[in-house]
Amino acid sequence: MGYLFLFMILIVISYTVGTWNGRRIDGVNASPEGNAILYYHCPMHPGFQSDKPGTAPCCGMELEPVHAGDDVSAGKKSLPQGVLHISAEKQQAIGVRTAIVEKTSAERTLRLLGRVAADELRVYKIRAAVDGWIQTIQPITVGQMVRKGQLLASFYAPDFYGPQQNYILAVANQEKKVYPDQWKTVQSYEDSLRGFGMDPAQLEEIKRTRQISRNILLRAPVTGYVTAREVSQDYRFLKGEELYRIAELDKLWIYADLFEDESRYVRAGATARVTHPQLHEHFEARVSDVLSQFDPVTRTMKIRLDVDNPGHILRPDMFVDVEFPLNHPPALTVPSEAVLDTGIQKTVFVDLGNGTFDPRRVETGWRMNNQVEITSGLMEGERIVVSGNFLIDSESRLQGLASGYKENEQTDPVCGMKVDPAKASTLKSVRGDKTYYFCSKMCKDSFDADPSKYLPKSRPEKFPAAKQEMKTSGKSAHSAEVAETRKAAKSDPNASVKKSDTAKKIFKDPICGMDVDATLPGVLKSEYEGKTYYFCSSHCKKTFDQDPGKYRIEPDHH
Repeated sequence: MGYLFLFMILIVISYTVGTWNGRRIDGVNASPEGNAILYYHCPMHPGFQSDKPGTAPCCGMELEPVHAGDDVSAGKKSLPQGVLHISAEKQQAIGVRTAIVEKTSAERTLRLLGRVAADELRVYKIRAAVDGWIQTIQPITVGQMVRKGQLLASFYAPDFYGPQQNYILAVANQEKKVYPDQWKTVQSYEDSLRGFGMDPAQLEEIKRTRQISRNILLRAPVTGYVTAREVSQDYRFLKGEELYRIAELDKLWIYADLFEDESRYVRAGATARVTHPQLHEHFEARVSDVLSQFDPVTRTMKIRLDVDNPGHILRPDMFVDVEFPLNHPPALTVPSEAVLDTGIQKTVFVDLGNGTFDPRRVETGWRMNNQVEITSGLMEGERIVVSGNFLIDSESRLQGLASGYKENEQTDPVCGMKVDPAKASTLKSVRGDKTYYFCSKMCKDSFDADPSKYLPKSRPEKFPAAKQEMKTSGKSAHSAEVAETRKAAKSDPNASVKKSDTAKKIFKDPICGMDVDATLPGVLKSEYEGKTYYFCSSHCKKTFDQDPGKYRIEPDHH
């Protein structure tokens, strides 16, 4: 019994120790492999890589580590040009949302904002026909409704005395039948008084009472809405001054703005549904035959609609909603936010699955109701990004991809980044018949200081790793040191003898690719794995000695 108990204890201890040791080994082995740093790169210029942390020489940004488990770094090389890869975690962080490209129905509604205005054909201006001054005035202000014949004010004008006396005398002679055609004289004086602004009712009162009226009455010519009042008590006015302005409200105008690409859908005589959003009233309007006007400030076409206004519900300067029903043939459409429009081209990101996205150039047609017609570039059934595409575009630039600029992109001769010529108009240099574009001012300055270093003939792309190291260290210090080394070699009194006795042996500097004469006195060199490497400066030699395996090449000479 004791042996059995001891045996059970040993089994439990062995199981516990084995489980703990397995977990420890798994934890130790798994973590470093998944988080091992492969290299460091610039987040703005991913083409620049370094084996140690620091700052990028092209833009001064802090270098970021790239781990072995990074999906972007692991899968980017196998993707076609222009296609980028974004991990699921990063998609969730930037809020990527997709939708299917499909053909939509042909019925759409064009919605516009309209402004109510008075019909200019139904606006009446009351002007003074003679000089005078206001005697009495009624409490009627701008914005108030008045009826036809309603008294507005009365004024005194000396010019009315003579015509009134002549009118009374002509009426008396007509009754006495002094002259056969006396009625013509009466009609002439009546027209004269009406022309001075006398109301027909007051004229009839003078004819009945045969009394001269001291004050002339101003009455509303129509039922309408007072839009202007320029008089006050005892106000003196001159002939021709505007005293009142009254607008009829039975019919009104509505002005609406159309974008240039929308104006083709609206024609004269078309009907629209007008809605007052607060009053919840609906009206039917008709597009006027008047040619639409172009507004250079808003860059829109201003159209005019005629609308009946029963009950005088609408008033001038109100805002209303205008809706035009439109019929389009079925077409491929996408949400407007899915299209990145730079002004030069339009781009849509197509979801290829497994976290890969293809920037696709598209051509668009009509745009309305937050939908855009796609005339070329997409096919029905493709899945596109409708949210987060601005951040995807930024991510594509961080990965050094084309982001839709495959046809026009150029390569920065200094750092190798892809550059859009349209966006680098100030960062360019001309050498001969060729123009070179740069991603930053620092790359342009480096090129301008020594173009031959970066031109293909004198700077072959044979040592890509060395090229990146040279950009990290800077050009000016390296060039100065090379010049100093050559100057010291020429100052050696035995140099000419040695060079005449020994044939030249030219080797390539494994760091910068420059030619080095191994026969020069004091030439810099290093031994590695039984081979001798020659350098143009101590900086190149120091860089090589730090990690010789990185620059190991066959030191062929010529």
